[in-house]
Amino acid sequence: MVGFPLLLIPLAVYNIIVFLMPGVSLADPLLTVTLVSGAEWRITLSDVLLALGILLLLLEVIKGARPGAKFVMDHLLSLIVFGAAAAEFVLWPKFGTSTYGLLTLLALVDFISGIALRTRRATVAPARRAQQVEPEPAPPPQAAPAPQPASAPAPLPAAPPTPANPVPPAASVAESVLLDHSKPTQAQPAVASPDLQPDRNPPPEPERR
Repeated sequence: MVGFPLLLIPLAVYNIIVFLMPGVSLADPLLTVTLVSGAEWRITLSDVLLALGILLLLLEVIKGARPGAKFVMDHLLSLIVFGAAAAEFVLWPKFGTSTYGLLTLLALVDFISGIALRTRRATVAPARRAQQVEPEPAPPPQAAPAPQPASAPAPLPAAPPTPANPVPPAASVAESVLLDHSKPTQAQPAVASPDLQPDRNPPPEPERR
């Protein structure tokens, strides 16, 4: 958005007074202010235009100091205003006064201050970007921790003492009984005593009559 050159306002007021109000004098006092010291301060139209130009120049500098506030077109307009004011001051007799000369000087200050602020911003912006992009320094290397002495291995827990006469479990006893019954025992031949053995020579039978 193109900014309006504020110093064009007092210059335009001066042109209006010169061309449209020829009977108005810039040196005539508009009002008189009595100071504390008792002196009377006479304020003329010329003083009002100069004070207005100084205040507007201050606003122009504030606008130019903001980031991105002034563009190339704004500087070009300020240059055009200064060139037109300087041409009127040199070429037209009615503009050859101290009041208009000071207004032209304010227009020149506006143009130069805008160029200076833009140049300063152009040199500062890359430096800020470089600072933002610059990587952070690496932290210093930390010293390696000292080796800790190896701790002795923990002793193994002692095994519980075994009983002297261990009692066999009931399951093993039952298995052994079943195995004993499942195996058939071979019968041993009985040995007869000599008294019980039968007589191999039977007694003779009695004779029949």
